[in-house]
Amino acid sequence: MEIKDNTFARQFETTLDQGLISVEYSFQEKKIFLTKINTPDQFENEEFIAQFLSEIMAIAIDRKLKVVPILPKIVVFFKKNPEYKELLPPGIRL
Repeated sequence: MEIKDNTFARQFETTLDQGLISVEYSFQEKKIFLTKINTPDQFENEEFIAQFLSEIMAIAIDRKLKVVPILPKIVVFFKKNPEYKELLPPGIRL
């Protein structure tokens, strides 16, 4: 999966046959706040979204960022994937 960090739009993007999928973010110090997932209409491939989020976690690890999940769907991703809980900033509990 190829992921583009569109810093102008502040989102990670990837493209499928169905269209563009993106995860919007904002930065504060060494934290990235994941705020919204945008998908094409009627896109329901949760497995793909989980893989996309895993790739974003790898980017966060590489950039030494802490991840703050704002969107409930991303909170669920963290609960299902405890290996990424180390990316949560101190004091954030899910």
